[in-house]
Amino acid sequence: MKTYRVLVVEDDAELRKTIMQALNKPNFQVREAADGEEAYAMVKKERCDLVLLDVNMPKLNGLECLRKIKEFDPSIVAIVMTAYSTIEDAVVAIKEGAYNYLAKPIKHQTIVEMVERALAAQEMVHHMAFSAPVVKIDSGQFVGASTEMRKIFNIIHKLAKVDTSVLIRGESGTGKELVARAIHYNSARKDEKLVAINCSSIAETLFESELFGHEKGAFTGADQRQIGKFQYAEGGTVFLDEIGDLSLAMQVKLLRVLQERKFTPVGANREIEMNVRIIAATNRNLEEMISKGTFREDLFYRLNVIPVYLPPLRERKEDIERLVSHFIQKFNRLHRKNVVGISPQATEVLMKHNWPGNIRELENVIEHSFVIEVSDKISVASLPTYLVGELYPSLQSMKEAADEPLDLEEGDEPSEPLLDYKSFKEQFEREFIIKALRTFKGRINQTALHAGIPKKTLLRKLQKYNIRADDYRI
Repeated sequence: MKTYRVLVVEDDAELRKTIMQALNKPNFQVREAADGEEAYAMVKKERCDLVLLDVNMPKLNGLECLRKIKEFDPSIVAIVMTAYSTIEDAVVAIKEGAYNYLAKPIKHQTIVEMVERALAAQEMVHHMAFSAPVVKIDSGQFVGASTEMRKIFNIIHKLAKVDTSVLIRGESGTGKELVARAIHYNSARKDEKLVAINCSSIAETLFESELFGHEKGAFTGADQRQIGKFQYAEGGTVFLDEIGDLSLAMQVKLLRVLQERKFTPVGANREIEMNVRIIAATNRNLEEMISKGTFREDLFYRLNVIPVYLPPLRERKEDIERLVSHFIQKFNRLHRKNVVGISPQATEVLMKHNWPGNIRELENVIEHSFVIEVSDKISVASLPTYLVGELYPSLQSMKEAADEPLDLEEGDEPSEPLLDYKSFKEQFEREFIIKALRTFKGRINQTALHAGIPKKTLLRKLQKYNIRADDYRI
């Protein structure tokens, strides 16, 4: 369980104590400050995830403190606390980068729920960073490298302060939906719905009905009135994934909705006004489609108000090790294991791969290794065969040889200087023994007999590699 550092800033000592008691949870480390100056000094001294900040305080008021904190580290989530008489200050605070506000008197449950939502939104931005987005706003460019989290939060801050359309572009597996969710849950629409629509998975004949709804009897099978996704998402965000797969007819209808902010359900004679933000995504080359007449230029410019580009993993291989570390943490929690890292040889294999499936493919590879690996480090032996074969074809053939002990011959040694002969021999030897034990249900005598390993040698190898035969008994 991840622990979050929360700072409560309130000049009323009794109220400050009450808030701290409400946040007395196992995953919160709660500290306190009595004024804005003390709070800012604490933030500069020690990392902080979230600040609960009163607006009216001595020395440095809440709004001034918020500005200084956001300037120092925009990744810190801020929630302002204010009396009903100063709600205007709370609205200003949100424009300055606060996640939300709490009106006094504050209920314990309300505090906890908002803090948990705010931290969840912060986590989405951290995950968004792994996609390394590049955002162009006006004439400037904000580049989100995974090692520069502050730039990522600056991107979110820019997108959250406006309500215009966003077009996310990138190959499959680069994390487009992750970015869309991070934008929504850190924007002014965060408390409303995010409705995702995959434009390539809905039949063209049903698409208009899915988006705009239909009246009873509008077409065969329409036995009751149904609202569409746009009406369902009212006040929130509609995420149109694979927008490049829309037919020209539906592009025309969508363009009209974006221009007029209203739509007509199928079979209806009334218009419905719409208040949703549009975030679209595609892996297609829309400029090329425009030149071929398969995508409307006017729709492109209507969607492309704020363009976000997610580079493929092959163009930023320097991020692979950080991504691997992230996925190791994720799968340790999911599979209840304690993998501490990855071997240099396995890292070399990952760095040489071209990653056509991008981040999604890398995540699948790491999860595959978790299932196979028996040690506390991901080794080449636990990587998928197709990856190993790209760099070391001779080792791939040995990895596929399920019925032979893996003794390397001199000609099998790879030429790469990073590759260690002894290390690879041990890795594949261990994998062979485990596979043999699984085949013969952990029975030592049967394994030694059928695998062609002398029993004494097998017992010695089991001890060497810390393998328990009992783990493979059924």
